Amino acid sequence: MPSRTTQGRETAEPELSRAFAIGLKPLDPATWIEPDDRLAAELAEKERLIAALPDVVFFAETGSAAAQAELRDLLAAHLAATFPGLYRRQGTEMAIAGVDRPVPLADPAVPPLLAAARLVQEDLVLMRRGAGGWRLAAGAVCFPSDWHLPDKAGRPIGEIHRPVPGYAAGTRNDAMIGRIFDNLKVDQPVWRGNWSLVGDDALYHGLAGADGRPAARGAVPRFGADVTAADVFLRRERQTLRRLPASGDIVFTIRITVEPVAALAERPERRALVAELARQLAALDAGQRDYKGIGGSRDRLVAALAALAPA
Repeated sequence: MPSRTTQGRETAEPELSRAFAIGLKPLDPATWIEPDDRLAAELAEKERLIAALPDVVFFAETGSAAAQAELRDLLAAHLAATFPGLYRRQGTEMAIAGVDRPVPLADPAVPPLLAAARLVQEDLVLMRRGAGGWRLAAGAVCFPSDWHLPDKAGRPIGEIHRPVPGYAAGTRNDAMIGRIFDNLKVDQPVWRGNWSLVGDDALYHGLAGADGRPAARGAVPRFGADVTAADVFLRRERQTLRRLPASGDIVFTIRITVEPVAALAERPERRALVAELARQLAALDAGQRDYKGIGGSRDRLVAALAALAPA
Protein backbone atom coordinates (compact mmCIF):
# COMPACT_ATOMS: atom_id res chain seq x y z
CA MET A 1 0.00 0.00 0.00
CA PRO A 2 1.54 3.36 -0.92
CA SER A 3 2.41 5.78 1.85
CA ARG A 4 0.32 8.88 2.28
CA THR A 5 1.88 12.14 1.27
CA THR A 6 1.37 15.62 2.67
CA GLN A 7 2.12 18.52 0.33
CA GLY A 8 4.28 16.22 -1.79
CA ARG A 9 6.25 14.89 1.18
CA GLU A 10 5.98 11.35 2.47
CA THR A 11 4.70 11.33 6.03
CA ALA A 12 6.91 9.78 8.67
CA GLU A 13 5.79 6.44 10.03
CA PRO A 14 4.40 7.17 13.51
CA GLU A 15 5.15 5.02 16.50
CA LEU A 16 2.39 2.80 17.83
CA SER A 17 1.12 4.47 20.98
CA ARG A 18 0.78 2.18 23.96
CA ALA A 19 -2.78 0.99 24.44
CA PHE A 20 -4.80 2.76 27.16
CA ALA A 21 -1.96 5.17 28.03
CA ILE A 22 -2.65 8.92 28.05
CA GLY A 23 0.77 9.52 26.49
CA LEU A 24 0.49 13.24 25.68
CA LYS A 25 3.40 14.89 23.86
CA PRO A 26 4.16 18.50 22.87
CA LEU A 27 2.74 19.48 19.47
CA ASP A 28 4.40 21.82 17.00
CA PRO A 29 1.52 24.18 16.07
CA ALA A 30 2.63 23.99 12.43
CA THR A 31 1.67 20.29 12.44
CA TRP A 32 -1.73 20.81 14.07
CA ILE A 33 -3.58 19.68 10.93
CA GLU A 34 -2.25 17.07 8.49
CA PRO A 35 -3.90 17.12 5.04
CA ASP A 36 -2.68 14.44 2.66
CA ASP A 37 -3.34 12.94 -0.75
CA ARG A 38 -6.77 11.67 0.36
CA LEU A 39 -8.05 15.10 1.33
CA ALA A 40 -10.66 15.47 -1.44
CA ALA A 41 -11.95 11.91 -1.09
CA GLU A 42 -12.30 12.12 2.68
CA LEU A 43 -14.00 15.52 2.53
CA ALA A 44 -16.47 14.00 0.06
CA GLU A 45 -17.14 11.18 2.53
CA LYS A 46 -17.76 13.77 5.23
CA GLU A 47 -20.32 15.49 3.01
CA ARG A 48 -22.08 12.18 2.43
CA LEU A 49 -22.31 11.48 6.16
CA ILE A 50 -23.43 15.01 7.02
CA ALA A 51 -26.28 14.61 4.52
CA ALA A 52 -27.18 11.06 5.59
CA LEU A 53 -26.77 11.32 9.39
CA PRO A 54 -26.88 15.02 10.32
CA ASP A 55 -28.02 14.48 13.91
CA VAL A 56 -25.48 11.71 14.44
CA VAL A 57 -22.36 13.48 13.22
CA PHE A 58 -23.01 17.00 14.57
CA PHE A 59 -23.98 18.47 17.92
CA ALA A 60 -23.72 21.96 19.42
CA GLU A 61 -25.14 23.18 22.69
CA THR A 62 -26.71 26.61 23.03
CA GLY A 63 -24.09 29.24 23.79
CA SER A 64 -21.24 27.58 21.92
CA ALA A 65 -21.54 29.54 18.65
CA ALA A 66 -18.86 32.12 19.52
CA ALA A 67 -16.29 29.43 20.34
CA GLN A 68 -17.25 27.55 17.18
CA ALA A 69 -16.61 30.68 15.14
CA GLU A 70 -13.32 31.25 16.94
CA LEU A 71 -12.19 27.76 15.95
CA ARG A 72 -13.44 28.14 12.36
CA ASP A 73 -11.54 31.40 11.88
CA LEU A 74 -8.36 30.10 13.54
CA LEU A 75 -8.46 26.96 11.43
CA ALA A 76 -9.12 28.80 8.16
CA ALA A 77 -6.22 31.19 8.78
CA HIS A 78 -3.91 28.30 9.71
CA LEU A 79 -4.76 26.30 6.59
CA ALA A 80 -4.34 29.19 4.16
CA ALA A 81 -0.99 30.15 5.69
CA THR A 82 0.43 26.66 6.18
CA PHE A 83 -0.83 24.92 3.03
CA PRO A 84 -1.14 27.59 0.31
CA GLY A 85 -0.97 24.91 -2.36
CA LEU A 86 -4.13 23.30 -1.01
CA TYR A 87 -6.16 26.11 0.54
CA ARG A 88 -6.97 29.54 -0.86
CA ARG A 89 -9.18 32.07 0.87
CA GLN A 90 -11.69 33.74 -1.48
CA GLY A 91 -13.57 36.36 0.50
CA THR A 92 -15.96 34.45 2.77
CA GLU A 93 -15.19 31.09 1.15
CA MET A 94 -12.28 28.67 1.16
CA ALA A 95 -11.25 26.97 -2.08
CA ILE A 96 -9.65 23.55 -1.59
CA ALA A 97 -7.51 21.85 -4.23
CA GLY A 98 -9.35 18.90 -5.79
CA VAL A 99 -12.72 19.87 -4.28
CA ASP A 100 -15.36 21.07 -6.76
CA ARG A 101 -17.01 23.70 -4.59
CA PRO A 102 -15.50 26.17 -2.12
CA VAL A 103 -16.53 25.89 1.52
CA PRO A 104 -18.66 28.84 2.74
CA LEU A 105 -17.24 30.21 5.98
CA ALA A 106 -19.90 32.79 6.85
CA ASP A 107 -23.20 31.17 5.88
CA PRO A 108 -25.59 31.92 8.79
CA ALA A 109 -27.46 28.69 8.05
CA VAL A 110 -24.34 26.57 8.71
CA PRO A 111 -23.00 26.23 12.27
CA PRO A 112 -19.40 27.51 12.38
CA LEU A 113 -18.06 24.20 13.67
CA LEU A 114 -19.67 22.34 10.79
CA ALA A 115 -18.09 24.78 8.32
CA ALA A 116 -14.72 24.18 10.00
CA ALA A 117 -15.14 20.42 9.80
CA ARG A 118 -15.74 20.62 6.04
CA LEU A 119 -12.22 22.00 5.61
CA VAL A 120 -10.19 19.15 7.08
CA GLN A 121 -9.95 15.39 7.35
CA GLU A 122 -9.91 15.67 11.13
CA ASP A 123 -13.02 15.42 13.28
CA LEU A 124 -13.45 18.41 15.60
CA VAL A 125 -14.76 18.57 19.18
CA LEU A 126 -15.07 21.54 21.54
CA MET A 127 -14.63 20.85 25.26
CA ARG A 128 -15.87 23.46 27.76
CA ARG A 129 -15.25 23.87 31.49
CA GLY A 130 -18.29 24.05 33.72
CA ALA A 131 -19.39 23.29 37.27
CA GLY A 132 -19.25 19.56 36.53
CA GLY A 133 -15.83 19.68 34.89
CA TRP A 134 -14.96 19.58 31.20
CA ARG A 135 -17.84 18.56 28.95
CA LEU A 136 -18.42 18.02 25.23
CA ALA A 137 -20.03 21.32 24.19
CA ALA A 138 -19.97 20.80 20.42
CA GLY A 139 -18.72 18.23 17.95
CA ALA A 140 -18.49 17.45 14.24
CA VAL A 141 -17.54 13.77 14.24
CA CYS A 142 -17.93 11.96 10.92
CA PHE A 143 -15.36 9.23 11.53
CA PRO A 144 -15.95 7.91 15.08
CA SER A 145 -14.23 4.76 16.29
CA ASP A 146 -17.01 2.71 17.88
CA TRP A 147 -18.82 5.52 19.64
CA HIS A 148 -21.97 7.56 19.15
CA LEU A 149 -21.76 11.36 19.36
CA PRO A 150 -25.35 11.88 20.61
CA ASP A 151 -24.53 9.64 23.59
CA LYS A 152 -21.55 11.86 24.52
CA ALA A 153 -23.14 15.25 23.77
CA GLY A 154 -23.03 17.61 26.74
CA ARG A 155 -21.49 14.99 29.01
CA PRO A 156 -18.35 15.40 31.17
CA ILE A 157 -15.12 13.57 30.44
CA GLY A 158 -15.70 10.83 33.01
CA GLU A 159 -19.04 9.89 31.46
CA ILE A 160 -17.63 10.11 27.94
CA HIS A 161 -14.89 7.65 28.94
CA ARG A 162 -17.15 5.34 30.93
CA PRO A 163 -16.69 2.36 28.54
CA VAL A 164 -12.89 2.75 28.49
CA PRO A 165 -11.19 0.46 31.05
CA GLY A 166 -9.58 2.58 33.76
CA TYR A 167 -10.97 5.94 32.58
CA ALA A 168 -14.50 6.21 34.02
CA ALA A 169 -15.54 9.03 36.35
CA GLY A 170 -13.71 8.93 39.67
CA THR A 171 -10.69 7.01 38.41
CA ARG A 172 -7.12 8.27 38.63
CA ASN A 173 -6.97 8.66 34.86
CA ASP A 174 -10.19 10.70 34.84
CA ALA A 175 -8.73 13.11 37.43
CA MET A 176 -5.46 13.31 35.51
CA ILE A 177 -7.22 14.24 32.25
CA GLY A 178 -9.14 16.96 34.07
CA ARG A 179 -5.90 18.43 35.39
CA ILE A 180 -4.33 18.27 31.91
CA PHE A 181 -7.26 20.19 30.46
CA ASP A 182 -7.16 22.75 33.28
CA ASN A 183 -3.45 23.38 32.80
CA LEU A 184 -3.28 23.37 28.99
CA LYS A 185 -1.73 26.61 27.70
CA VAL A 186 -2.80 28.41 24.53
CA ASP A 187 0.74 28.26 23.15
CA GLN A 188 1.45 24.69 24.24
CA PRO A 189 -0.82 22.27 22.32
CA VAL A 190 -0.32 18.53 22.77
CA TRP A 191 -1.07 15.31 20.90
CA ARG A 192 -1.43 11.59 21.50
CA GLY A 193 -2.10 8.45 19.48
CA ASN A 194 -4.59 5.62 19.74
CA TRP A 195 -5.22 2.46 17.74
CA SER A 196 -7.70 -0.33 17.13
CA LEU A 197 -8.05 -3.31 14.83
CA VAL A 198 -11.05 -3.46 12.49
CA GLY A 199 -12.32 -5.66 9.69
CA ASP A 200 -12.56 -3.03 6.92
CA ASP A 201 -11.16 0.31 5.80
CA ALA A 202 -14.33 2.35 6.35
CA LEU A 203 -13.72 5.71 8.01
CA TYR A 204 -17.14 5.77 9.67
CA HIS A 205 -17.09 3.24 12.50
CA GLY A 206 -19.85 4.68 14.63
CA LEU A 207 -22.28 2.65 16.66
CA ALA A 208 -25.18 4.07 14.65
CA GLY A 209 -26.58 2.24 11.66
CA ALA A 210 -28.02 3.77 8.51
CA ASP A 211 -31.07 4.91 10.52
CA GLY A 212 -28.92 6.76 13.05
CA ARG A 213 -29.94 4.50 15.94
CA PRO A 214 -27.10 3.35 18.20
CA ALA A 215 -26.18 -0.29 18.63
CA ALA A 216 -24.54 -1.77 21.71
CA ARG A 217 -20.77 -1.81 21.65
CA GLY A 218 -19.59 -5.32 20.81
CA ALA A 219 -23.06 -6.43 19.69
CA VAL A 220 -21.52 -7.83 16.50
CA PRO A 221 -18.24 -9.76 16.83
CA ARG A 222 -15.47 -7.94 14.97
CA PHE A 223 -13.45 -11.03 14.03
CA GLY A 224 -14.30 -14.69 13.62
CA ALA A 225 -12.31 -17.61 14.97
CA ASP A 226 -10.66 -18.12 11.58
CA VAL A 227 -9.34 -14.55 11.29
CA THR A 228 -6.06 -14.05 9.41
CA ALA A 229 -3.86 -10.99 8.92
CA ALA A 230 -5.47 -10.45 5.50
CA ASP A 231 -8.79 -9.74 7.27
CA VAL A 232 -7.43 -7.07 9.61
CA PHE A 233 -6.95 -3.32 9.25
CA LEU A 234 -5.04 -1.08 11.64
CA ARG A 235 -7.07 2.01 12.50
CA ARG A 236 -5.01 4.79 14.04
CA GLU A 237 -6.08 8.05 15.63
CA ARG A 238 -3.92 11.14 15.90
CA GLN A 239 -5.54 13.27 18.58
CA THR A 240 -4.58 16.87 19.42
CA LEU A 241 -5.61 19.25 22.18
CA ARG A 242 -5.39 23.02 21.77
CA ARG A 243 -6.85 25.78 23.93
CA LEU A 244 -8.64 28.62 22.15
CA PRO A 245 -7.31 32.00 23.29
CA ALA A 246 -10.60 33.96 23.48
CA SER A 247 -13.16 31.43 24.75
CA GLY A 248 -10.76 29.23 26.73
CA ASP A 249 -12.50 26.17 25.27
CA ILE A 250 -10.30 23.26 24.20
CA VAL A 251 -10.31 21.94 20.63
CA PHE A 252 -9.95 18.18 20.41
CA THR A 253 -9.07 16.99 16.90
CA ILE A 254 -9.16 13.36 15.80
CA ARG A 255 -7.48 12.28 12.58
CA ILE A 256 -8.20 8.73 11.38
CA THR A 257 -5.99 6.66 9.09
CA VAL A 258 -6.68 3.05 8.14
CA GLU A 259 -4.41 0.56 6.39
CA PRO A 260 -4.26 -3.24 5.96
CA VAL A 261 -2.14 -4.88 8.62
CA ALA A 262 -0.63 -7.15 5.95
CA ALA A 263 0.72 -4.09 4.11
CA LEU A 264 2.65 -2.91 7.17
CA ALA A 265 5.26 -5.63 6.74
CA GLU A 266 5.94 -4.83 3.09
CA ARG A 267 8.47 -2.15 3.98
CA PRO A 268 11.40 -3.03 6.27
CA GLU A 269 11.01 0.01 8.50
CA ARG A 270 7.45 -1.00 9.33
CA ARG A 271 8.21 -4.51 10.53
CA ALA A 272 8.95 -3.14 13.97
CA LEU A 273 5.45 -1.65 14.05
CA VAL A 274 3.87 -5.04 13.36
CA ALA A 275 5.97 -6.65 16.07
CA GLU A 276 4.98 -3.92 18.55
CA LEU A 277 1.31 -4.34 17.68
CA ALA A 278 1.55 -8.08 18.38
CA ARG A 279 3.29 -7.37 21.69
CA GLN A 280 0.62 -4.93 22.81
CA LEU A 281 -2.19 -7.28 21.80
CA ALA A 282 -0.64 -10.06 23.85
CA ALA A 283 -0.49 -7.78 26.91
CA LEU A 284 -4.17 -6.67 26.88
CA ASP A 285 -6.33 -7.93 29.75
CA ALA A 286 -9.85 -9.29 29.19
CA GLY A 287 -11.59 -5.94 29.67
CA GLN A 288 -9.22 -4.17 27.32
CA ARG A 289 -9.63 -6.89 24.69
CA ASP A 290 -13.40 -6.60 24.86
CA TYR A 291 -13.27 -2.81 24.58
CA LYS A 292 -11.12 -3.04 21.45
CA GLY A 293 -13.47 -5.62 19.96
CA ILE A 294 -10.84 -8.37 19.94
CA GLY A 295 -12.32 -10.75 22.49
CA GLY A 296 -11.53 -14.40 21.83
CA SER A 297 -9.66 -13.59 18.61
CA ARG A 298 -6.62 -12.18 20.43
CA ASP A 299 -4.36 -15.23 20.25
CA ARG A 300 -5.11 -15.83 16.56
CA LEU A 301 -4.41 -12.18 15.80
CA VAL A 302 -1.13 -12.24 17.70
CA ALA A 303 -0.02 -15.35 15.80
CA ALA A 304 -0.98 -13.82 12.45
CA LEU A 305 0.96 -10.64 13.23
CA ALA A 306 3.98 -12.57 14.45
CA ALA A 307 4.05 -14.45 11.16
CA LEU A 308 4.15 -11.13 9.28
CA ALA A 309 7.18 -9.92 11.21
CA PRO A 310 9.23 -12.94 12.34
CA ALA A 311 12.08 -12.24 14.71
